[in-house]
Amino acid sequence: MKDYEETIAFLGQWGRFQQIVFFLLCASIMPNGFGAFSVVFLTDVQSHHCIVPEVNLTQDWRNAIIPIEVVNGKQELSRCSRYRLDVVRNLSAQGFIPGIDVNLTDLEQEGCVDGWSYSKDIYQSTLVSEFDLVCRDQWKQPFTATVYFLGFVVGSFFSGQLSDRFGRKLVFFATMAVQTVFTFVQIFSPSWTVFSILHFISGLGQISNYVSTFVLGTEILTGNVRVLFSSLGVCLGFAIGYMVLPLFAYFLRDWKSLVIAISLPGLLYIPLWRFIPESPRWLLSQGRVEEAEAIVREAAKRNRVEAPLVIFEDYRAHDDKTNTEPKELPNVFNLLRTRNIRNTTVILSLVWFTLTTGYFGLSLNTSRLHANPYISCFISAAVEVPAYISSWLALQYLTRRLSVICILLLGGVSLLLITLVPQTLSELSVALEMLGKFGITTCSSLMYVYTAELYPTVLRNTATGVCSTASRIGSCIAPFLLQLSQYYKYLPYITLGTLAAGSAFAALFLPETFGQPLPQTIQQMHKRESMKCPCITRKEHSIPGVLLESRL
Repeated sequence: MKDYEETIAFLGQWGRFQQIVFFLLCASIMPNGFGAFSVVFLTDVQSHHCIVPEVNLTQDWRNAIIPIEVVNGKQELSRCSRYRLDVVRNLSAQGFIPGIDVNLTDLEQEGCVDGWSYSKDIYQSTLVSEFDLVCRDQWKQPFTATVYFLGFVVGSFFSGQLSDRFGRKLVFFATMAVQTVFTFVQIFSPSWTVFSILHFISGLGQISNYVSTFVLGTEILTGNVRVLFSSLGVCLGFAIGYMVLPLFAYFLRDWKSLVIAISLPGLLYIPLWRFIPESPRWLLSQGRVEEAEAIVREAAKRNRVEAPLVIFEDYRAHDDKTNTEPKELPNVFNLLRTRNIRNTTVILSLVWFTLTTGYFGLSLNTSRLHANPYISCFISAAVEVPAYISSWLALQYLTRRLSVICILLLGGVSLLLITLVPQTLSELSVALEMLGKFGITTCSSLMYVYTAELYPTVLRNTATGVCSTASRIGSCIAPFLLQLSQYYKYLPYITLGTLAAGSAFAALFLPETFGQPLPQTIQQMHKRESMKCPCITRKEHSIPGVLLESRL
């Protein structure tokens, strides 16, 4: 509503009321940070091999009953097979010595019919050891994360509609409750199937809570504070939660204890119902002017300023005038109607898909970076802080197209260079992967703003939704992308690096938007040509409060 900010300008931008809303909403994002990547520890694979039951075997045969396999150039005990127990028992009873009297390669093997023995060097238990997600059921490990991200897809679709109908505040607290309750009850799961169902609902609640939090903050806050909230506040809240996750996991080595720890912080928001108000903008859109005025008057009291006798007296007149103006109805098919818009949509969908696949792929890969998965996860989380700050600076001073191309190339080349690093320089590989993660995270934060600036007002939300859907597909396949390392160690990096480089080339054909007025109609978008702009210019126009949810 055009006149809203002018109407409440008497409140100021950074009074006590705005400070409470800003910090409480940013803090509410933290559980999303450690909840989104808890699967890194919950489904991490402990060293394991077949159980050997207590039968009469000599020590030599007990040591030799598990075959030796070569994995990535290293010898290790087989995880999914053993020599047939009845054959080994007979040979042991006859006094034969393995490797001397018997050639082990000639012996028949069998699966782990008695179950698996799991190492407890790092974890006391995980979902893998709880439900035996190994060997024939190994596909369930990445699918556990995919189920969670499928919850994101459904939650993204419904949360906006529910928020528009029932209000931001109600949906915010309701989805916080869904996220908290369904995360907690996972500890009672009798099977992996039940856990996955609860995990799906938890993911649905988390993304819905994230979106409602963002919308509530951007509608209550104004001016520079709103821009700060949407570009840095929300992102840093998520990153801080992500950094807290390895701390929880380090002290809580049992998966059930970890699940309890990441679910309980949501309970802290129960008594905060009275401190977080409903969005006055939404109330006004519903014709509930008195309630909106009550909230603004309470804000004025907290900020110690005097409110006018009548705050929104011109609102209805303005709303009626707006409703009489002809509007262009948005339609998803408008994104494919002409060649210019169609090409832009395809390129943006590719870039979004690449960024989300890379972000989640690299984030979920942290347990494999270093012998200590807790250090790896913390480094992966900490690198997001400078990434978000860099994104904010790039939005302020650099052209959009050049920023996207350079950052994509930075991330892609870094990942491709990993294939050239000798195994003896593992620290360099980790540094290159984190540099790739930095580039992809930075570019992800840029893309919502760039997308919003490319499309006209009548298509902006529709286009952002289509691109967001493409990105969700990337998050769903990212867990399975990591499984390519079973065939070739560097295949996931080659895939992500190639996607990033290809997306950077495709971005060359996008129009420049920095310093340009926002298109209001489809016709204005058609007239916009690709522009060659200086790398650094003064910013004249921007999108305040654009949703930066690309990592979820």
